[in-house]
Amino acid sequence: METSVTKQTGPDRFVITADGAAAGFAQFFDHDGRRLFFHTVVDQQFSGHGLASEVIRRALTATRDEGMRIVAVCPLVKAYVEKHADEWAASVDRVTPAELELLPPKL
Repeated sequence: METSVTKQTGPDRFVITADGAAAGFAQFFDHDGRRLFFHTVVDQQFSGHGLASEVIRRALTATRDEGMRIVAVCPLVKAYVEKHADEWAASVDRVTPAELELLPPKL
């Protein structure tokens, strides 16, 4: 299966495609130099192929490359950064209550 991940705006998210078809996304919100990942979805027909981990890994890498801090609000993103703490711990911050109030709706 050939995959690609692209960053999109309106809504802000990293979208993963599999063999040319949209398969899922990791939705985020940027605030004050921090990127809050708050919702990750993979279409059921693509489940079991590791696409959630792939979109998260590539989204986190792009975020770090942009010089932004990572805030894992989404349970899948939290689990990913905890599992790969050696690579991500230095780039991850905790979410603040004020930031939680600013999050847009999940799409």
